[in-house]
Amino acid sequence: MSDSARIVVIGGGVGGTSVACHLTQLGERDVVLLDRDELTSGSTFHSAGLVGQLRSDPTLTRMNQYSVELYRTLDAGWTECGGIKLASTPERMAEIRRQIGWARTFGLPLQEISVAEAVELFPLMDPEGVVGAAYLPTDGQVDPSQLCYALAARAREGGARLRTRTRVLGITTARGRVTGVRTDQGDIDCEIVVNCGGMFAAEIGRMAGVRVPIVPMSHQYVVTDACHDHTALPTLRDPDLLVYYRQEVQGLVMGGYERTCAPWTAGPGTFDAVPPDFNGRLLPEDWARFEEISDNSRIRVPAMADVGIRKLINGPEAFTPDNEFCLGETEVGGFFVAAGFCAHGIAGAGGIGKVMAEWIVEGEPAMDVRHMDIRRFSSHYRSPSYTLKRAVENYETYYDIRYPGHERSAGRPLRVSPAYAWHQSHGAVFGEKAGWERVNHYAANEAGGDDGERPAGWAGRAWSPATGAEHRATRTAAGLFDESSFAKIEVTGPEAAALLEWVCDNRVAREVGAVTYTQALNRRGGIECDFTVTRRGEEEFLVVTGTACGTHDLGWLRKQAALTGSAARIADVTGRYACFALWGPRAREILSGLTPDPLGFPFMSSRELTVGDVPVLALRVTFVGEHGWELYCSSEYGLALWRTLWEAGEPHGMAACGYHAIDSLRLEKGYRVWGADIGPETTPYEAGLGFCVKPDKEFLGRDALDPDPGRRLRCVTLSDPRAVALGNEPVRADGQVLARVTSGGYGYTARESIAYAYLPVEPGAEVEIEVEGAWVPGTVVKAPLVP
Repeated sequence: MSDSARIVVIGGGVGGTSVACHLTQLGERDVVLLDRDELTSGSTFHSAGLVGQLRSDPTLTRMNQYSVELYRTLDAGWTECGGIKLASTPERMAEIRRQIGWARTFGLPLQEISVAEAVELFPLMDPEGVVGAAYLPTDGQVDPSQLCYALAARAREGGARLRTRTRVLGITTARGRVTGVRTDQGDIDCEIVVNCGGMFAAEIGRMAGVRVPIVPMSHQYVVTDACHDHTALPTLRDPDLLVYYRQEVQGLVMGGYERTCAPWTAGPGTFDAVPPDFNGRLLPEDWARFEEISDNSRIRVPAMADVGIRKLINGPEAFTPDNEFCLGETEVGGFFVAAGFCAHGIAGAGGIGKVMAEWIVEGEPAMDVRHMDIRRFSSHYRSPSYTLKRAVENYETYYDIRYPGHERSAGRPLRVSPAYAWHQSHGAVFGEKAGWERVNHYAANEAGGDDGERPAGWAGRAWSPATGAEHRATRTAAGLFDESSFAKIEVTGPEAAALLEWVCDNRVAREVGAVTYTQALNRRGGIECDFTVTRRGEEEFLVVTGTACGTHDLGWLRKQAALTGSAARIADVTGRYACFALWGPRAREILSGLTPDPLGFPFMSSRELTVGDVPVLALRVTFVGEHGWELYCSSEYGLALWRTLWEAGEPHGMAACGYHAIDSLRLEKGYRVWGADIGPETTPYEAGLGFCVKPDKEFLGRDALDPDPGRRLRCVTLSDPRAVALGNEPVRADGQVLARVTSGGYGYTARESIAYAYLPVEPGAEVEIEVEGAWVPGTVVKAPLVP
């Protein structure tokens, strides 16, 4: 074996071979791929092989579209048979119509078809109970093993060396970076390791001191005897019955996602340690657990009741806690992960290889993969118990409809504010983000709302009139919000200012007490982070970012520090501070009675005050467009501060408010949300944030910026205020789809349905947005809607 390589890829399934293949296509020649046994001997060989393209996530859809383009060029048994998705309930049909709208923004030819047309395409199905269907002719199926071998062949042609029957024993590191791989066939010095270990990825990660939160789950399907004489059947999914089908010669492959799943090798207090000799093997047949799927399959395809079964395949598939891939560079420099494919790795393998190769070669991904980035997992995912709870819930609800406001329930509550008990006792309805319990709204405020404002369709399912009441209280009097979940990062030391000036597009190393709203950009000028920076001292800065952005932004800052050689200290201090926001026209009146300190300090600045008995850091900032402060205190004072503010504010008409009100308030003011309106594929000038850019200083991504882009984030108001866009809906003008909605909702002050989209048109233009199958007229307007 070679004793050195630039890049070592661990794992010879479709993920590893695709990464190796795409690395060579980008010019990498010094690539070695290792597998403990033979190619395909992990999960690949027993995969069902369905390839569906459309997902609710734009990036994953584009990745799957690329996979299809690639598979057409490979000798891998690709069959472009098309795919049908059935609706057996009206709710599912509404979901399908939303998805048809999404497909328009990607150029995918997804179309609604009648039940009769579905039967014509898949004559084995019984239409009883079917409400409707959608058909995508470019979906298909592929032979997983042939796919793996075809990708491996291309990798070899590109110069990669493949070594099978080579077991990895350890990963060596020095000064926080990968330096080599130890194997039973010798050691390999290297610069980069890519962990494509599938169900073994967690074990491989532990060798480098990295937690990869995946759980191998037992997944079953059957292969039937011959039961039809059709030459080309499309794939068929009936998610309401939890089942899928594809053609296998004159028989069928049928599987699904049962409501009582079986994690394999993982327990509440144990690691997911796969047996060392589990290579090219299957798990024992579990017919009792498959009974639910088997019974449901006969409802839709009656032939399943009588056909012979050739075999039941029971193989482990690696699932993540949120059903998203686990991709990217870890906290150990040069140690990358591409794992946790959640039983749709065959559909995604081509795109995964492309994204990962670009990430490795260019230093950052070319697509917005924030929701797949391994850095999204907070520290509580180091717990096998928590990871298992989330993975089980994810598997057992795999085919469930995800309504707006859908909340996971497993592993809750975990992270709570100091005022959590107060919220509970006052009727809070909680949501969860990054493990934090956060108030969505208070049921006690529902009486002050207007049920006539309920949005139509999907947007109205989890809606509460309390949101409108809390919104209006903030606009007319005051609202008190618990923002303790916001991530807080301290950057300190003699080199802190220089690091942040390089990372941020705005000037942040200003006078002590200054608060700066800024973005951190990637080399392409895309927005990697969006946060405020408060200068607390000459060598001390506080970065405040979104709840779900903390681990990502922390990782980004540390990566830039490593790349620049900065000695700045970067620490997550989220749990150290509680944060409560007091906003509204009466906010000053409320707060002035609680502090002897002057409150006349300017917008976007900070002061240390006492509020009642509590020492606080007050930031004059807003995310709702009303006068007020974010008040930070050490967590042990949190409950006392909340009670003090509540008792002072209640006589002034102040309401305790939740995050749903924040969202409607910020929509009216045009404030952007990272991960929806802005992200790594959008620039500050496109997003209308050019006021943050200081081109007279040097910062990462400056040279890639175009101050006059061809599109900009625009605000659209819809003609029907009850028709509410939620995200991904297509926007068209003159019959041509121009963009998709980034975020939307109802503005209770403006009394308008509001949506945002990146459009090449100016305010005043007329457009249409497809909301649940209907094109609703809208007008591009100048934001903010509320002064």
